[in-house]
Amino acid sequence: MRKILIVGGGTAGWMTAALFGKLFQGLYDIELVESEAIGTVGVGEATIPAIKKYNELIQLDEPEFMRRTQATFKLGIRFDDWVRPGHTYIHGFGVIGQDWEWLRCHQYWLRVNQLGRAEDFARFSINTASALANKFMHPRAEMAESPIGHIAYAFQFDASLYAKYLRSLAEQHGVVRTEGRIVDVQVAGNGDIASVTLEGDRKIAADFFIDCSGFRGLLIEQTLKTGYEDWSRWLPCDRAMAVPCARTEPLAPLTRATAREPGWQWRIPLQHRTGNGLVYSSKHIDDDDAEKLLLSHLDGEQLANPNRLRFTSGKRRKMWNRNCVALGLAAGFLEPLESTSIHLVQSAAVRLVRLFPDATTDQATIDEFNRQCDFEWERVRDFIVLHYWANQRDGDFWKYCRDMELPATLQRKIDLWCSNGRIFREDDELFAEESWIQVLIGQEVMPRSYDPLVAIKSDSQIEQFLGNIAATIARCVSVMPTQDEYIRKYCPADPIA
Repeated sequence: MRKILIVGGGTAGWMTAALFGKLFQGLYDIELVESEAIGTVGVGEATIPAIKKYNELIQLDEPEFMRRTQATFKLGIRFDDWVRPGHTYIHGFGVIGQDWEWLRCHQYWLRVNQLGRAEDFARFSINTASALANKFMHPRAEMAESPIGHIAYAFQFDASLYAKYLRSLAEQHGVVRTEGRIVDVQVAGNGDIASVTLEGDRKIAADFFIDCSGFRGLLIEQTLKTGYEDWSRWLPCDRAMAVPCARTEPLAPLTRATAREPGWQWRIPLQHRTGNGLVYSSKHIDDDDAEKLLLSHLDGEQLANPNRLRFTSGKRRKMWNRNCVALGLAAGFLEPLESTSIHLVQSAAVRLVRLFPDATTDQATIDEFNRQCDFEWERVRDFIVLHYWANQRDGDFWKYCRDMELPATLQRKIDLWCSNGRIFREDDELFAEESWIQVLIGQEVMPRSYDPLVAIKSDSQIEQFLGNIAATIARCVSVMPTQDEYIRKYCPADPIA
């Protein structure tokens, strides 16, 4: 095993190249081939806190990275109108309140909520309370006893600038970039991919291939015929449209997802502009009307023509097939409702490093990689499906989502929650219990009761406990700077024409 060829650039290709270049220096020759004539999708501009682990692995300098990518901080995702028009909640990162002896904070909130005396659940998380006030600061390690010590954050950035930044890092570590369009793929007698041919008849041979060629899956599907698992019965949206607009104030530290008649709209605030997009079902609105809908809900001046995308939610039947691993859109597509697109690239790339083959790759290694990928993708799918199912909206699209038969893995989680408000993270699934709790409560999926051990505490004790948490968080938020103020001091980006 000497040569690794990454086919395709964009976010997926250059994330992989930067990671491999940093970790594999001197061990493998790494080359990335891409064509500037082939555009990248670049809709994934929001992330989740796990990206900080990737940043640490490649030893990325956070202020420089944020300046170079026009990035802002992100404390969570705000969901508008998902339950019904006018309804809002936030899925914030990080902890919710604090545990009290055996039980999680939300169990006591459920008791007070049944009494009709509960405060807004957002008041019990430093992330959600800060996001509502447009405040941000880094967590302070020396304040472990304070909510400020537990702020969890991610980033929102320009995906095209991010790919360019990662390219510069990858090339510093010896990754070779080759410009060119692939016109043919050669397969060896044993069924492995042997080489690719570029326009002009240049041939590039390699031992191992990473397919980052986007939806077409040049290697994993067009060449190896791996097959695709269609999840559109649970995720019926099959179109997306992205368009930037001028930056508007305030600079909110969260991504916003607003339900619309045929799907939902995203809004991602960056330092130089705002990213917008519409994810929708073509069975419920045509493309031209979808464009009018999206453009009618921009907060600022439109800066470009909309980029239209077609997709089928789902994933490859095998993301590692023979000597090829698919990453990014070549591996599959899950709509960016919970900002998982970039994470799924990062997660698979790190997984591949942990299971990287030698010259005699055994099938057990390939099977384990695919098993872990399948588990992760299925659990992320379930979390996204929950948002659609738990709605009270009018319209054929939303009625279909409300009435559809759920994946068995999701139905089991909902059934357990509806009994006594219990939720458990399984193995290494991406979303923690706090995420499930916030979305279930936020979308008004209320359990019939709460953990019976709540009764050990009196109602007055519970209300005092919750009141102290909310008051402490409110005091912390009051002394935090706005995100605008914090970014101006920490990582202000130069204006872009």
